[in-house]
Amino acid sequence: MTGQRPIIIIKKKGGHGGHHGGAWKVAYADFVTAMMALFIVLWLLNSSKQIQDAVGGYFKDPTGTSRKVGSDMVGQGENFVLSKDNMDALKEQLQKAIREVPNFDKLKNHIDMTVTNEGLRIELLESAKGTFFDIGSPELNSDGRDLVIVLAKELGKLPNKLAIEGHTDSKPYSSNKIYSNWELSADRANSARRLMQANGVRVDQITQVRGFADQRLRKIDAPMDPINRRVSLIVQYLVKPPGDDDAPRAGAEGAAGAGGAKPSDEKAGDKTGATAAAPAPAAADTAPTTPTAE
Repeated sequence: MTGQRPIIIIKKKGGHGGHHGGAWKVAYADFVTAMMALFIVLWLLNSSKQIQDAVGGYFKDPTGTSRKVGSDMVGQGENFVLSKDNMDALKEQLQKAIREVPNFDKLKNHIDMTVTNEGLRIELLESAKGTFFDIGSPELNSDGRDLVIVLAKELGKLPNKLAIEGHTDSKPYSSNKIYSNWELSADRANSARRLMQANGVRVDQITQVRGFADQRLRKIDAPMDPINRRVSLIVQYLVKPPGDDDAPRAGAEGAAGAGGAKPSDEKAGDKTGATAAAPAPAAADTAPTTPTAE
C-alpha cells in the first residue's frame, strides 16, 4: 500500500548489571607497580653506596635492630654505628645540622670536615680577627658556642669516641714565657670539651684532649697564617662493639708533651699532645714584637 510507513523493529539485548568488569583495573595496578619498581631500581643504581645499603637494610630489617641499618641516622642514637663505609653519612648529617646555626653564612668558610684514617675530622678554623675564639682568649665566643653546642647534640647520639685537638700558628703567644702557645692550644681544646659535655656528649665519650701548639701546622709553608689556629674534633671509628666493657678508656686530659713533636699529615692521627695548663689571663694571640723562639 502506497504511503504506508515502514515497520521498525528494535531488539534489546540483556545487560550485565551496568558494569564492564574490573579485570582492567588489576592489570593497570600491576603496570603501575612495575613502573614504580623500575624507577626505584634506576634511582638506586645512581645513588651512593650508603643509600643503597640503607634501602637494602630497610627491606631486610625494617626495624633496623638486627644489622643496625635501614633508616636515617636521626633518632637512632646507639643504633647508628660509624664505620669507614658510612662516615660520609655523618658528615652530611652534621652539615645539615650546622646550617641552622646563627651567623652560619659568616662561619661556613671556617668549618672543614674531612674523612681521614682516624675518623671524621671537624676543624673550626680561625681568622686574623678571630672566628670561634676572641684573639688571645682560651674561651669560645658566642659564635663558637652556638656551633659547638649543635655539634655536641648530634655527636652525643653516637657510640663513637671523640678526641679534641687545639692548634696555634707559630707566632709567640706573648712575651710572657709562663703562658705560651702550648697552654693556649690545650686550653682551647679543653674549653670545647667542657661545653660539649654540658650539651649532650657523654662524660666517657671524649677520650683525649690534645694541645699541639704550632707542631701540626695546617699550612706548613705559611706558619704565621691565622688558619693554623684551629680546634679539631675527631669522631673516631669504633674499635670494639658498643657496650663492650673491655674497651680501653683514656683520660679526658691530653698527655704531657713539649717541643720536638714532628709535624706530619693530620690524617696520621698521632696521639701526642700537650698538658692542659690552668687558664691564664687573656692576652693577644700574637705579641706586637718580632717573633722570637720559644
